[in-house]
Amino acid sequence: MTTTTTPGARQRPTKDEGGLSGRKLPKPLVWALPFVAVLVTLGLFAVTELQGDAGFIVVTLIVYVALQTALSFTMEGPRQARDRMATTLIYVSFLIALVPLILIIWYTISRGIRAMSMDFLTHSMFGVQSSMAGGGVTHAIIGTLLVSLIAAVIAVPLGIFTAIYLVEYGGQNRFGRTVSFFVDVMTGVPSIVSGLFIYAFWLLTLGFQKTALAGALSLVLLMLPIVIRSTEEMLKLVPNDLREASYALGVPKWRTITKIVLPTAMSGIITGVMLGVARIMGETAPLLLLVGTSIRINGDPFVGQMETLPTFINKYFGLAAGDIASANADRAWAAALTLIVLIMLLNLGARILARFTGVKQK
Repeated sequence: MTTTTTPGARQRPTKDEGGLSGRKLPKPLVWALPFVAVLVTLGLFAVTELQGDAGFIVVTLIVYVALQTALSFTMEGPRQARDRMATTLIYVSFLIALVPLILIIWYTISRGIRAMSMDFLTHSMFGVQSSMAGGGVTHAIIGTLLVSLIAAVIAVPLGIFTAIYLVEYGGQNRFGRTVSFFVDVMTGVPSIVSGLFIYAFWLLTLGFQKTALAGALSLVLLMLPIVIRSTEEMLKLVPNDLREASYALGVPKWRTITKIVLPTAMSGIITGVMLGVARIMGETAPLLLLVGTSIRINGDPFVGQMETLPTFINKYFGLAAGDIASANADRAWAAALTLIVLIMLLNLGARILARFTGVKQK
């Protein structure tokens, strides 16, 4: 019996043509491949000079990808094999990038939990010698929050207004291009350079002393390009149809921006602001130059030196002098854990705020 085909009709690829709808690797074989890769790697480590936990993980992943790709080429065809190999490489790359982060967080929690207590969070180091047990980071937490708050109060409005100008008004003229160029330059400036700039201008030239305000000014230079770029991208994502509809109703441009554009992009703007805050809360070098250290609680950002969590960690790691079991090392790890938790809480609060401030879709 013969079959006729309509001219111009598209035919679906058959299994023999290697289409994505062809044969698949059996699921039991897919689940067994990781164990086979581990066994093969154990054999390689037994007969070669390969060693080390990190090397074992890397070799296992390479063997797994090689075995899966070979079997896929044999059983599924080249097209499906290339697709499976690319997908596997993406997942493997993600896991490789995730492993150091997990190890850092796990080690910080395991070490920091030793000295973590309510007394540690509610007391300062005033009256406590470094060689003694006890003390806390209340003064450092207050310093970190004050410095970050001052930097955010200055950087956030300035960054948002700059982004609005670049997107809505002067992004294509000469001044707008110049501003955009300097924002790109500021993005790549190391933190120590911003600290040295404020040190030379604020302390040496104008004669001010080390204070939280001086440190906040250096952090503004680091936070500003992050806020500008993130806000700029969020404003560009707002559909032009919304702007044009507002203009068609006779609404002025400034009111369109404040009532239409900014509320629509507010969720992304808040996320960008929190990225900037998380960036500056972990800075150490500018604060060592401009804020200094102190064992007392200082709530005045305009007078006197002030401790922050990054400088606290740096100081007590230095005092530990390699003794990982000392009280100073425990304080440093507990302060590092406190800083991580503090940033996580601020980001969680920003997520909740972004959810309630965003435009509600009905």
